[in-house]
Amino acid sequence: MLVHLLRTKLLRAEVTGARLDYEGSLALDQELMDLVGLLPYEKILVGNLANGHRFETYAIPAPAGTREICLNGATAHLGKPGDLLVVMSFTEVPLAEAPTWQPRTVTLADRNRRIVRLENPAAAPALLSTFQR
Repeated sequence: MLVHLLRTKLLRAEVTGARLDYEGSLALDQELMDLVGLLPYEKILVGNLANGHRFETYAIPAPAGTREICLNGATAHLGKPGDLLVVMSFTEVPLAEAPTWQPRTVTLADRNRRIVRLENPAAAPALLSTFQR
């Protein structure tokens, strides 16, 4: 049996922009994606801490180092710059492995430039050095 468990999470990711005239998705700084191991075009569940909206979309990479988090297309109606998001992806894990499963999570602050908490990082130390601690 397989169970669905949290694989990656960006917590308190701050929205930096919203573009209605885009087909859809959530643009995330490539370094933020790499930090937790989130893949381009991976399905994500997003929760907006400011207004309670939850939606599914897919992640697309924004330029590395910009700390951009941009709501695109219809999702632009679900938030605005300054809102804080929880961005999550999930995986299937064999039931026997579930008790020891650990997701990769990052808690951000200061417009996505500072890491407040990091658990099970996928990123190389060089990438971590680009963030304030």
